[in-house]
Amino acid sequence: MIDQTYRSSTLNQVKGIILAGGTGSRLWPLTKTTSKQLLPVYDKPLIYYPLSTLMLAGIREILIITTPQDADDFKNLLGDGSSLGISLEYEVQPNPEGLAQAFIIGENFIGESPVALILGDNIFYGPGLGRRLSAITNFDGATIFGVHVNDPHRYGVVEISPAGQVLSIEEKPINPKSNTAVPGLYFFDKTVSMRAKSVTKSSRGELEITAVIDSYLKDGKLSFRALEENTAWMDCGTVDSLNEAANYIKEIEKKMNFKIGCVEQIALDSGWLSVDQYLELVKTLGKNEYTRYLLNKIIT
Repeated sequence: MIDQTYRSSTLNQVKGIILAGGTGSRLWPLTKTTSKQLLPVYDKPLIYYPLSTLMLAGIREILIITTPQDADDFKNLLGDGSSLGISLEYEVQPNPEGLAQAFIIGENFIGESPVALILGDNIFYGPGLGRRLSAITNFDGATIFGVHVNDPHRYGVVEISPAGQVLSIEEKPINPKSNTAVPGLYFFDKTVSMRAKSVTKSSRGELEITAVIDSYLKDGKLSFRALEENTAWMDCGTVDSLNEAANYIKEIEKKMNFKIGCVEQIALDSGWLSVDQYLELVKTLGKNEYTRYLLNKIIT
């Protein structure tokens, strides 16, 4: 069974945003007619993986931000979330203007709640991941994560002191101050939309999320956590990385006999669906290997 250790009463108030916009141009022609986040990663659409990460953290109110042309496809796939015991809302991003734009588009959705943002092309997997995310209680500030990479110039990069304190953060620096990249999963307090609206566009013409994070750093309200070594992070922005992620997930699933990013199983294990509701959901998915797996979760 997937680790579902849950949930502080405080975390139940956290909302989630999945940013699934952009053109996916690095994946053309695959994305000429569909969203990158709807492409298959082994046996599921890519969007299932970030959605499952939020669900593992106990987050049940989620906003999906996507493009005007792709919004209906996401709605057809996921609906309003009620079949999974969650609430899904949708907003469109007419033009991609940087990650921080998500907090401006989602301002009404966020309201007075803390919020977690996950990028729609990021996959996280590791034993106990849900438990660790649900333990985040810094709701008067922001929490970011870090992971060692060999090519930090491709990412937001954080400089950490020997004592584990954040010294600086930069977006795609030419001369990185460290090899610690910030992956696409962040937790923010209710002031994030206000902070995002005060950000000016960078030289890249984008509202950088690193500028929002830097505002928390300057206010002394930024927490940093290194991703545990047993937690995998995959950024599926290229054809090669998409295929590598699919191969990784296939290998784990075959070896361990459980499915990564299985939102239906998470909903059941979290107690958000009764067994009867779960079985009704499975019936809508047809007869295939995926549904046989889901039915076996009831039997075993």
